Amino acid sequence: MYILGINAFHGDASACLLKDGKIVNAIEEERIRRLKHWAGFPSEAINFCLQDAGISIKDIDHIAISRDPSANFIKKISHSVKNMVKISSIYNRLMNSRKIVSVKSLVAKEFHVKENELKATFHNIEHHRAHMASAFFASPFEEAAVLSIDGFGDFSSVMAGTGRANKMEVTGNVIYPHSLGVFYTTFTQYLSFMNYGDEYKMMGLAAYGKPSLVDEVRNVIHLTDDGFFKLNEKYFRHPKEGVKMVWENGVPEIDILYSNYLIEKFGPARQKHEELTDYHKDLAASVQKVCEDVIMHILNHLHKKTGMKNLCIAGGVAQNSVANGKIIQNTPFEELYIPSAGHDAGTSIGAALFVYNQTLGMPRMEPMYFAGLGSKYDNDEIKEFLADKNLNYSYHEDDNLFDMVTDCLINQSGVVGWFQGRAEFGPRALGHRSILVDPRRTDASDLLNLKIKKRESFRPFAPSILKEYVREYFEQADDVPFMEKVFAIKSEKRANIPAVTHVDGTGRLQTVHKEYNEKYHRLISCFHEKTGVPILLNTSFNENEPIVNSPQEALDCFLRTKMDMLVLENFVVYR
Repeated sequence: MYILGINAFHGDASACLLKDGKIVNAIEEERIRRLKHWAGFPSEAINFCLQDAGISIKDIDHIAISRDPSANFIKKISHSVKNMVKISSIYNRLMNSRKIVSVKSLVAKEFHVKENELKATFHNIEHHRAHMASAFFASPFEEAAVLSIDGFGDFSSVMAGTGRANKMEVTGNVIYPHSLGVFYTTFTQYLSFMNYGDEYKMMGLAAYGKPSLVDEVRNVIHLTDDGFFKLNEKYFRHPKEGVKMVWENGVPEIDILYSNYLIEKFGPARQKHEELTDYHKDLAASVQKVCEDVIMHILNHLHKKTGMKNLCIAGGVAQNSVANGKIIQNTPFEELYIPSAGHDAGTSIGAALFVYNQTLGMPRMEPMYFAGLGSKYDNDEIKEFLADKNLNYSYHEDDNLFDMVTDCLINQSGVVGWFQGRAEFGPRALGHRSILVDPRRTDASDLLNLKIKKRESFRPFAPSILKEYVREYFEQADDVPFMEKVFAIKSEKRANIPAVTHVDGTGRLQTVHKEYNEKYHRLISCFHEKTGVPILLNTSFNENEPIVNSPQEALDCFLRTKMDMLVLENFVVYR
């Protein structure tokens, strides 16, 4: 049985394929089209999934779309009428909804078949149910409390519930216009990080400030006795005016969310090229602190309501790795699972799993600890690719390859582009499409930010650490396979790994498992044998673009930056 999961007409469009309940592959549309957070119908992603599996669209039994226009329909109409939302805003929503319900005709058109030639049954899965499914049905837990929390999807921003075996039950939600994701995005925009998905920039900036404006920020969002929250609507434009959002054929766009009242209370919004002042840093720290408080409020109430020890989280706010790293310490939950793609791209997997487990009642798959689900190229394909280039390159067996790469990192202070196996599904490079650096270097941040990544200097770099050494370096000894949590680095270790220690003494770690990521584990082990440090600095293989997907994109990035070595499977390309 084949199930095709789709996230369409929303940011981070994606597709995945399940065969008999096992994930065959998954990819984000942005990786192929080369536009970050690409929104629209994921035709290229679908095509990849089919070709990679060697099947056609006619072989698909079920197609699951992670949107349901009928969800909360009465509440949508009621809100629009009550608040006299602009006709243009209502029209845009209706047009987006029409496209979602006409996916069958779009699929038939895209793959040049007649609708009656498609045997697939089509399923519209509510956005947050797809998020919840992406976490719970992929988790190792037989039962767990489940939380989806993001900006908006199908008119709600939070959905909470429980999962047991192959079924989930929803116990509560938060409806438009109230949204923790919108709260965070609004201040992200106020600080002039205007691109879709820029919230991580404010999270990184927050470490440089003090939460001295918490009282002012708490007036923007209020905790409620039911375990949720409400926005103070005076600070936002979307409740009354509606806000233009573009969800198709390119990079998603969201108009300004903050109101004049927010400017009145917090002062003029920062301009794009304006210096980041202490006020901006303190505001970022205060927003992050209030965001964490809201999350803990929701989770403590959820635990009280469910009594469960395990927790699964997904949704855009679940990408807040700083908050994630504090959950176990600040709630009664004992175990936490967050999928590799907690953001909207992950709803393609969630929608497919929802149909397989919840709708069809089939047994759960093995827990998902591996994100390598995307494109792959073997040594023969790479050799053929390199043969046409006027480059210096050579082939090396694994042991010699690891020795060469680690020597480059250690002895030549090198920067290495590392392209191995299947591309990761999700926003993090996890040792398959990574740029690697010696974490002991004091100049690594400046080198990478200014000469390769060309990004803001305040953004941190992440440590990939052998799983068996986490307790030695971090205050918490949890498993973090998808780089989804930030932990405090032990004070006595920080000077040893300055390149991956953030200004506040933390690191967004990836625990590297030998059984799931053997080649990357062996590389780090080789580095450990030579240096005594079981860690590599790992950042995504890109330069202000989606993570590289193919050998050509990896080579292009290598050539236009100042990387010292490019490794494509077992081939090494030199300057």
